[in-house]
Amino acid sequence: MADKLSITAEKRTEFGKGAARRVRRADKIPAVLYGHGTDPFHLTLPGHATMMALKHTNAVLSLDVEGDEHLALVKDVQRDPIKRTIEHVDLVIVRKGEKVIVDVAVHVEGEAAPDTLVTTDYTEVSVETDFTSIPESFVVTVEGLEAGNQILAGDIKLPEGVTLITDPEALLVNVTQAISEEALEAELAEAEEEAGIEHEESDEEAAEGGGDEDKAEGEEEAKSEDA
Repeated sequence: MADKLSITAEKRTEFGKGAARRVRRADKIPAVLYGHGTDPFHLTLPGHATMMALKHTNAVLSLDVEGDEHLALVKDVQRDPIKRTIEHVDLVIVRKGEKVIVDVAVHVEGEAAPDTLVTTDYTEVSVETDFTSIPESFVVTVEGLEAGNQILAGDIKLPEGVTLITDPEALLVNVTQAISEEALEAELAEAEEEAGIEHEESDEEAAEGGGDEDKAEGEEEAKSEDA
């Protein structure tokens, strides 16, 4: 379930890329808080505490902003594409008794039957739930499933009070027959033939082919001498 974590935030009065860089250099994180018809709050969050809080998906924060408390759901986290450090956080105000729509991760566990291939089409589903009871994740199992079996979004066992928003017929996991190495090579060769792809003869193959030709020529010469 979602964790409610307390964080002391500061209001931001400077904006722009330069101001954001100064905030990050001070080991803090720029953020914005909005929702329920209020004007957006531009905030600065403590770096380490926020990083620890965001280890939980769909984290709920209790923000102390200059003495005023705001409950907020983490809506979006922007990270540096290389360093993966947090660059900005979007927060949405929530109130007691309010339901929210969030994306929850789906984890696949177990081993399907031998000679099968398990593919995952969706790694998360959308649900509506009270913000104090957001599931951390959902688990589906493929243990022993034979080829031809499928797991749909509607097959997930939801906790009480949680409603599925994703189409119940959405395919999450598909179990198919694994293709053998020989069949894969045959399909590849057929596809290359249809595409008109020709492989150049390797030095080794050329040497082997040349040896056969030399042998054949030698046999022909021997026959001529005997005659």
